[in-house]
Amino acid sequence: MKRNIILTLLLLSVVVVSAQNQSAAWKKLYTAIQKNIKDPKFSKAYYNIRDFGAVPNDTSVLNTEPINRAIATCSLNGGGKVVVPAGTWFTAPLTLKSNVNLHLEEGSTVLFTTDPKYFPVVLTRWEGIDCYNLQPLVYAYGETNIAITGKGTLDGGAANENWWKKCGAERFGWKEGDISQRTGRPKLMQWNNEKLPVSRRILTETDGLRPQMINFYRCNNVLIEGVRILRSPFWVIHPLMCNNLTVRGVYVENDGPNGDGCDPESCSNVLIENCYFNTGDDCIAIKSGRNNDGRLWAKPSENIIVRNCEMKNGHGGVVIGSEISGGYKNLFVENCKMDSPLLDRVIRIKTNTLRGGIIENIFVRNVEVGECKEAVLHINLLYEPREIGERGFIPLIRNVNLDKVTSQKSQYGVYIDGLPDQATVFDIHVSNSNFNGVKSGNKFTGLIENVKFNNLKINGELMESNPLNK
Repeated sequence: MKRNIILTLLLLSVVVVSAQNQSAAWKKLYTAIQKNIKDPKFSKAYYNIRDFGAVPNDTSVLNTEPINRAIATCSLNGGGKVVVPAGTWFTAPLTLKSNVNLHLEEGSTVLFTTDPKYFPVVLTRWEGIDCYNLQPLVYAYGETNIAITGKGTLDGGAANENWWKKCGAERFGWKEGDISQRTGRPKLMQWNNEKLPVSRRILTETDGLRPQMINFYRCNNVLIEGVRILRSPFWVIHPLMCNNLTVRGVYVENDGPNGDGCDPESCSNVLIENCYFNTGDDCIAIKSGRNNDGRLWAKPSENIIVRNCEMKNGHGGVVIGSEISGGYKNLFVENCKMDSPLLDRVIRIKTNTLRGGIIENIFVRNVEVGECKEAVLHINLLYEPREIGERGFIPLIRNVNLDKVTSQKSQYGVYIDGLPDQATVFDIHVSNSNFNGVKSGNKFTGLIENVKFNNLKINGELMESNPLNK
């Protein structure tokens, strides 16, 4: 089986892959994707959590039961809006149901407990691996027409004193003897390598795997709009196997470990627009499952638009990977601003020979970068080289296009780490772009084919159109 996969990819690698015309892609494919993304519609019914017994501004009272009852009642009666009025509402994890818009009014804060004893175990994914783990703070499974909206705040309450130290790093407060993912993460990786049935992958509080802030799993017609999201234990917004998803006007501030801003995983038809990300990890990271689990589902992420967003701190602005074994196709990024000495990269693709998968059709235009630490574009096929698992699943990257990207400071312009023994990176195009303040120019390692520069200037110097032919 693995040999057949490798042979197929080797055959693909010798085919000349002509890049899709950028203007045609923006005009036709981009427009078609937009038409498939629509906001969910809700009944005008109105349910106030106060009417279900919720009590504000008292951290001795958990409002989990009244809020979840308001959501369930709303859903059972045909749906509508569940309103969280001004005030601070202390709660354990919440479960969203079909046809419900959880609306946080201006001045409201939903503050989550950090005590793991209040977190039941649910079906989810953790770093691309299927498992049962602590329930995400806002969770939905198999629901349709759901939303979180308003000008209020979701506050995960995470800090070094509670969730963040469970990453197992001393700089986040971990000490020898503390519960951390040093226990659970290797166990989960081994279960994936062994292809253990998901029904037996049950993690508990003692395994130390932190929950996501928002995890919508196998949901359709989803909207997250306007809210502020702070201090997540782990990934902030994690849609998993969802279709028709919009994340609009959301403010994410999360400087904890693995604090990714928005990670659509095996999702289709996604719009992320007018958002602000300041994170301790990738701002946006597109995923499709890790290793065996990603290949088992074989469900790529596809048809994602990112536009008019601002990125500050993070390992990457817009990232594909590393849990990308199901593959990815059709990403459009436009009119974004990125600027921070703690932003490592602007556009990043990260994968390895445990992941495999095909990543194709990446279109980026009109991106303004103040500074980033490493590279404007980094494609890395050698990510996590010490990861344990079955190798030989060759990733294929093709048709990556950047147009009208400006940057004022970085270590590299374009940085590509290909595989050392075969070319699986094809058709990388950078046009009409200016990268200034670049310390080390471009960097290419491994085998790469067909990198084309058209009117790319680095530090004011026009780059050769075929940089690999020197």
